[in-house]
Amino acid sequence: MIKSDKSGAAPAPEQEEKIPTEAQEAAPEQGCEELAAQVAELNDRALRQAAELENYKKRTEREKAEFFKRANEGLVKELLPVMDNLERALAAAKENSQSDQTLLQGVEMVHAELLKTLSRHGLEPVEAMGQLFDPELHEAMMQQEDPEQEENTVLAEAQKGYTFEGRLLRPAMVVVSRKPS
Repeated sequence: MIKSDKSGAAPAPEQEEKIPTEAQEAAPEQGCEELAAQVAELNDRALRQAAELENYKKRTEREKAEFFKRANEGLVKELLPVMDNLERALAAAKENSQSDQTLLQGVEMVHAELLKTLSRHGLEPVEAMGQLFDPELHEAMMQQEDPEQEENTVLAEAQKGYTFEGRLLRPAMVVVSRKPS
């Protein structure tokens, strides 16, 4: 009769001593190599994802900085006619010798302060007088014969041009020289 333990299950027959084969010995090593390859692949993928995230952060920071840099462009462009009117008032006051000198000085101070403030925020005047005509920066209103000047030299400036943060906001309206016919 076979003896059973308290649970009623038959005792397990004596286990035979197993001798591992070469295939069985290689299987755990092969499994480790596969796991190591998977770990390396996942590590590489994680590094790439981290690099992509870092690049995304840098790109969004650049775009945000560019947005804020350009955000005031509309305001500055609307202030240009104010600047033009101040310059015309200064020119008219200088021509009329009977004008009040204190008024002239006050308008000059306001003009200088406005120009300084706008310059701090990225507005720069386009240099035109005496320069060679540059269609990227100047808009020719007319040509005038001048034998003393080199061809396509700016002789007069009808309206100043401005750049804002390095980008042309308004071209200078100019009179350009030409050689007499």
